Amino acid sequence: MKLAKTISLFGILAMTAVLINGFTRGDFFGEGSQLFAMPWGIVSLVDLYAGFTLFSGWIIYREKSLPVAILWTVAMMTLGFFADSLYAFIALQVSGDDWRKFWLGKHA
Repeated sequence: MKLAKTISLFGILAMTAVLINGFTRGDFFGEGSQLFAMPWGIVSLVDLYAGFTLFSGWIIYREKSLPVAILWTVAMMTLGFFADSLYAFIALQVSGDDWRKFWLGKHA
């Protein structure tokens, strides 16, 4: 479980750095329109949001509160794997080193 916590912390730090870089140096709408103009840009976005949807399904399954699950899902869809990494880290902390509780949440 320590390795999973380390990986999720690395994800939080890496995503924080690239989000700050993107928001301070990038042009979200200008670069986004270029991404949509490229076939592999579209493939990358569909791939990314398919992953977000699957991960969000896990969050909705394991959370006790639907409003909390919805907030995490919105965070995932807007902040990407920064929110994923943060959610996983919190879930790992709360699970008390119990993998079953980590994966199943309220169903454990």
